[in-house]
Amino acid sequence: MPVDVASIRKEISSFFASLDEHGQKIGNIKWGVYAFYDYDGEPIYVGQTRSREGLGDRISRHLTNQRTDAVAMNVLDPFEVAEIRVWPLELSQLGEKDQKEYLDRAEFTLFQKVIRESKLRAVLNEKPLKPAQLVDLPKSYGKRIIPEDIYPHRKHPDIRIARRASTIANLARVISERKASRGLRQTLLTQARRLERLASERLKEFPTGAAEEDTE
Repeated sequence: MPVDVASIRKEISSFFASLDEHGQKIGNIKWGVYAFYDYDGEPIYVGQTRSREGLGDRISRHLTNQRTDAVAMNVLDPFEVAEIRVWPLELSQLGEKDQKEYLDRAEFTLFQKVIRESKLRAVLNEKPLKPAQLVDLPKSYGKRIIPEDIYPHRKHPDIRIARRASTIANLARVISERKASRGLRQTLLTQARRLERLASERLKEFPTGAAEEDTE
């Protein structure tokens, strides 16, 4: 395994081994909602997990390239995730149906929260969330998962522009090869807007009239 990948996985494992305010390992908590943020602090994806797999297992599958729908469809590039934040829930006293209903409400609440935080007013979730009654989210726990020694390289805009362009190309190919949903096409547009924004900000660092470097 490449050294940088091993370092990131170590940070992820460290986070999920840490304890919440009740003394529980965060990774072992069975119910909760979560959000991923990129290197600019922009929210890019939200999700939920229930008792079949805890927060640690669910989120780690996204971030370690194990198969998830979001990764497999090129909706989410794990390389883009710089920080994770989770909102653990205690739902053991509820029946399975009520647990699912509350999780849906919590996920929709979190979705509304991150949309307000997003400069683009959009995240990369393919499936639109069904509107639901909002809930009070509990205390959250978060961690930047990129070690300090590789953070500057991963954060470099040219590296991220190249990754986003590749993700867009792969997602467009997926769309061209199947009957794609409106949600998947909306995700493609959001990815394109993210790329345009980052490329535009990068271009501002090169004033008009500045001497051009010899690229030959």
